[in-house]
Amino acid sequence: MRILLATIFTLVLINCVTAQKKKLAVIAYYAGRPTMVDSFPIEKITHLIFSFAHLRNDSMVIGNARDSVTIANMVKLKSRNPKLKVMLSMGGWGGCQYCSSVFADSAKRKTFAQTAKNLTDYFHTDGIDIDWEYPAVVGYPSHQYMTKDRANFTKLMRDLRDALGPDAELSFAAGGLKQHIDSSFEWKQVMKYADRVNLMSYDLVCGYDTVSGHHTALYSTPEQYSSVDDGVKRLLKWGVPANKIAIGAAFYARIFANSTNANDGLYQPTHFYRGVSWRKFDSTFSAANGYKKYWDKVAEAPYLYNDSLKYFVTYDDSVSVHLKTKYAMQKKLNGVMFWQLADDSFQHGLLDVIDETKKGLPPGKAVTVHKRFDR
Repeated sequence: MRILLATIFTLVLINCVTAQKKKLAVIAYYAGRPTMVDSFPIEKITHLIFSFAHLRNDSMVIGNARDSVTIANMVKLKSRNPKLKVMLSMGGWGGCQYCSSVFADSAKRKTFAQTAKNLTDYFHTDGIDIDWEYPAVVGYPSHQYMTKDRANFTKLMRDLRDALGPDAELSFAAGGLKQHIDSSFEWKQVMKYADRVNLMSYDLVCGYDTVSGHHTALYSTPEQYSSVDDGVKRLLKWGVPANKIAIGAAFYARIFANSTNANDGLYQPTHFYRGVSWRKFDSTFSAANGYKKYWDKVAEAPYLYNDSLKYFVTYDDSVSVHLKTKYAMQKKLNGVMFWQLADDSFQHGLLDVIDETKKGLPPGKAVTVHKRFDR
């Protein structure tokens, strides 16, 4: 009897773990070329989000014929992955100049929601994502914002849910910094309508910062509190269910030009230089080019430093993405999302790392474990 009970318990445990692995969402934003999207392992993605549709007057529109071709190609990928959900995202950095005024008007919100539904029907997509950067707090320079954006965003999500129906996918992106999480949304109300919030736990150190740091750290450090873990804890404190939170990974690096080479470039006076896609890392950040790799064991984040150029590089790599995926599984979160698929390698990329970790496999070809330098 003891052996039988032990066997049953083990089987139940295995089934629970397997179920968690299977339902972990893998969400890819896509802003690449129309003919590029089918080169990636789409079978490893659960949600593919076109980036971006636009707000024109009070309507959601697709900008041009090229974007329409991109969306059509994304939908065709369902032949390879029948469970794939394809979504249309509106906004992005610089894409919400008039969101504040338009979504403050009840009639305009309803028109927007109906045009979003019309696009979903026309392209045979599965839902809508809203990437307003940011409601109620300062975002893109000169873009409108006001305190009432918080309540109006809730109303917008309600109107979208009414127009799309209960079975459509509905999500939104949220900034990962304290001011975005604490000030932009009515969390308990808005999550009644959304399937998930995509936490932008990247760009935590961005183009406006004057001190270098980790732009997508998993954990906070004494010098930098902004991190994936900090964002998740704040969302949970605001009452967001864990199973509606997707954490963000960065498939790109941010290079900062420092004014000093102290501390291998970390937490030093700086200004943003440029970004680099993951697929270009090997050719850009080689030792021959003067870059040396480090690991922050507190932040669980990699970084590079070029002493001769005084370039500090903050990014996600195979190890940090592996750890983020494990974190999402252990915390029973909704999933892992990333910006963006076109930055990845076609083979042995960071998407492969997420998939391997999700399946409980040991690190394979995609994961290159480097020496973890202590800070």
